[in-house]
Amino acid sequence: EKGRLKIPAVFLEQLKEFGDQFYITSTTGETARIYPMQVWSEIEDKLAKMPSTNRAKRKFLMRTSYYGQTVELDGQGRLLLPTVLRESAETKGDVDVLGNLDYLEVMNHTRMLDQLKKEPYTDEDDKALEDLGI
Repeated sequence: EKGRLKIPAVFLEQLKEFGDQFYITSTTGETARIYPMQVWSEIEDKLAKMPSTNRAKRKFLMRTSYYGQTVELDGQGRLLLPTVLRESAETKGDVDVLGNLDYLEVMNHTRMLDQLKKEPYTDEDDKALEDLGI
């Protein structure tokens, strides 16, 4: 209700290893991505090496700046989601928190279920991962 997201216990201890500052953002406004500051800094370092005229870089930075905000983990394991992103991603109420290797993704529960139905996991997905050795 107040925009604070309680980090699930399964992720909390791992997040704490990165410290208490995080960057929360999005490229689409449909989900929120929570990056440890160390990971976000690495992304910024890579972007800094790209030409400022790179269209994809400009679009990425525009969106991640618009939706983004640096936040601190509070003593109760919560993060404050930026207002503009909270409204856009419809994160008031039930949400799902998904681990994505180097960031967490927060998605409206209904939107998550819709996406699972709309984009089913297929044999082609298995094949693509198998080709990568997974």
